[in-house]
Amino acid sequence: MEVDTRMSEQVARYLDMAASEVKLTAANMANIDTPGYRTVGMDFTAEMRSALDAVNHGQAAGPVRVNLVDGLIARPDGNNVSMDRESLNLAEAQLKFKTGVALLHQEYQRVMDAIHADK
Repeated sequence: MEVDTRMSEQVARYLDMAASEVKLTAANMANIDTPGYRTVGMDFTAEMRSALDAVNHGQAAGPVRVNLVDGLIARPDGNNVSMDRESLNLAEAQLKFKTGVALLHQEYQRVMDAIHADK
């Protein structure tokens, strides 16, 4: 038996977005020495809004839109990855993910409390 709530579906999408952000950051870090590599990222807020709209309308999540990041300084080899920026993004994405896990745990605890309320 599977018990889902709207909140648990929303938090699951939040966790998916946070995981996508970690993957993009890891890809950027892995390519720090690749000549001509351009940093990629996503607009977390816009992607989260889109994911929540999909949940609210009972639709499947679409793919995350990935964009080149503007305004970064490129090295002579054309690569514009900044390890400092990526480290900060990774820490932020990890905090988002931890927050999502805590919210999901709280939601499932709420559901379990409702199930056991009669006892």
